[in-house]
Amino acid sequence: MSPTGTSDGADAVLVRAAEAEVLTSDPAGSITLLADSDTSGGALTSNRALLREGSVGAPPHYHTRCTELFFVLGGSLQVLTGERVLTLAEGDQLLVPPRLAHAFAPAPGSDADILVVFAPGMARFDYYRLLDRLQRGEASPQDVLDSQERFDNHYIDSPVWREARATA
Repeated sequence: MSPTGTSDGADAVLVRAAEAEVLTSDPAGSITLLADSDTSGGALTSNRALLREGSVGAPPHYHTRCTELFFVLGGSLQVLTGERVLTLAEGDQLLVPPRLAHAFAPAPGSDADILVVFAPGMARFDYYRLLDRLQRGEASPQDVLDSQERFDNHYIDSPVWREARATA
């Protein structure tokens, strides 16, 4: 900040709800794309995800280059962090550092409305669009696997998560 309270060339990033791109091909939820790294000057990437009860959510994975923040806006969210499974309630926040395996889905019997933020930002909107195409049958699971390095989304197996979700 300059002494006058103005930024040094950067401007605020405003995303109006009515103008945000919303991906709705998954009947179990939607993703609202808020800010990607190109619009945030690389500071962050953010989206809002609504996961309806019974949604499979995101399978176990990790990121090498960013921290992922989850903030529960409504409902409750079941999250794998390493070898632990946590349940987050409305108003809870969780930070997942790089390389920590994690997964998430609505807690049993609940929807989950969450804000997801990656910092630093990384171009991820095309990843969400790929998942949307997968839901429409326009992309394959192999396309998603082939994108792991590009989107820093590295899938793993987690017996702990499988067991937790089997009872969900």
